[in-house]
Amino acid sequence: MRSMHHQQKRIFISTGEVSGDLQGALLIAALHREADRRGMGLEITALGGDRMADAGANLLGNTSAIGSVGLLESLPYIVPILSLQRRVKEVLKSSPPDAIVLIDYMGSNLNLGQYLRRVFPQVPIVYYIMPQCWVWSISDKNTQDIIEMSDRLLAIFPEEAKFFRDRQARVTWVGHPLVDAMETAPTREEARSRLQISSDAIAIALLPASRPQELKSLMPTIFAAAAEIQRQLPEVEFWIPLSLEAYRDKIETAIDRYGLRGKLVRDRDRTVLAAADFAIAKSGTVNLELAILNVPQVVVYRVHPVTAWIARKLLGFSIPFMSPPNLVEMKAIVPELLQEEVTVENIVSRSLELLPNTEKRQKMLADYEEMRQVLGAVGGCDRAAREIFTLMKS
Repeated sequence: MRSMHHQQKRIFISTGEVSGDLQGALLIAALHREADRRGMGLEITALGGDRMADAGANLLGNTSAIGSVGLLESLPYIVPILSLQRRVKEVLKSSPPDAIVLIDYMGSNLNLGQYLRRVFPQVPIVYYIMPQCWVWSISDKNTQDIIEMSDRLLAIFPEEAKFFRDRQARVTWVGHPLVDAMETAPTREEARSRLQISSDAIAIALLPASRPQELKSLMPTIFAAAAEIQRQLPEVEFWIPLSLEAYRDKIETAIDRYGLRGKLVRDRDRTVLAAADFAIAKSGTVNLELAILNVPQVVVYRVHPVTAWIARKLLGFSIPFMSPPNLVEMKAIVPELLQEEVTVENIVSRSLELLPNTEKRQKMLADYEEMRQVLGAVGGCDRAAREIFTLMKS
């Protein structure tokens, strides 16, 4: 039993959204491996999701469904976040942690991190997987806040490490955790036989949503585009991995409404992604998973028009790239359709350019190969765990 160890460390981890839950779970597994290696006990409390709980965290609140990009989109979540933060404050005061780890998820983590910095001036705060303010020219204030409240930043992209190093931050590039996670993904052959996809079928993965508002803002356009692709290529079939059980009814209804030859699958081990010939995906971690699995894709992204207007006009928001595969080397590997570019026509034309064995498809696969070299070797999570243990006072 872990509690038999003579020394017990306590770590608090905070993240939100489906992807943060995944990154958190990978890190928790690595932290337990590192504790065992050092002969220490380890107790992890967290704000996160089911995967983190499965990996051994004691959840103070489930934040995996709380995910919102935009200003308006985040309003419904503010009350639950505030009450969760209050709970976190009470629990941590009664048993202070030896280290605090914040993963991505800027709005909530900035606020919480600054509070924890004041209350626990001696406890090391590690920011792992920085919010993408390093990509967006949005606010140097956020960047400064992150640098000031953190004792160490753990970067997953080389460009990200460089950005923060140029601003005098204490940053270590550990490599991308997905490189580890993808080690367990099935091969294309295994995945296709598991899903019983015949060798001559064209399997397209549709990934419309990991956040509730994406079901409204992205799914109708993606599904309408899929219906048009199906009209032009009768041999296609669509596969939709289900990110949260709560979305099942809405997605199944939409498959019927658009007349798609499509199947919704509860898929925790990336079988659908590995089996696909091509994907139409919302912007997020899944873009990188597809790239590591060598699946060509078109990326779509849309926030509420008012949020977009505020971002562009008032905040001077300009995004060179949005999707993780393009952030690795800051180069356009996969096509990104943003805001008003998200139309049925655009999705269909970009998809048809990549579906047959075209030069564009070959170029994307070659770029993926180069991108994988830059992502760093397997073991990013273990490198992150070692850094966190090194920072804790022994």
